[in-house]
Amino acid sequence: QVQLVESGGGSVQSGGSLRLSCAASGYTYGSFCMAWFRQAPGKEREGVAAIDSDGSISYADSVKGRFTISQDNAKNTLYLQMNSLKPEDTAMYYCAADPFGCTVVESDGYEYNYWGQGTQVTVSS
Repeated sequence: QVQLVESGGGSVQSGGSLRLSCAASGYTYGSFCMAWFRQAPGKEREGVAAIDSDGSISYADSVKGRFTISQDNAKNTLYLQMNSLKPEDTAMYYCAADPFGCTVVESDGYEYNYWGQGTQVTVSS
């Protein structure tokens, strides 16, 4: 079955950087849309970035210019490079995959079928 395992979260100060990874298995990597979502305490889950099977990429406005999504098909791994982190980026970050949909802008990800367990990112001021 499809499995997604995130890693790379942690605690950093404002302005710092982190790189999240999502190791995928159980399907032909590259054939699904891969995305990152996040959820802060007391807030709804929100889309961060996505990369579709055709290579097209989309970002939420709040992270444009600071976050970069990428993938290594040979390693079946999705990445999220996060630079210039802000306290408002503090959240649990989830990797998601879906064979059909690939929406992250103003999306809570309800259409994604596969999810990882999440990795915590905490940014202090």
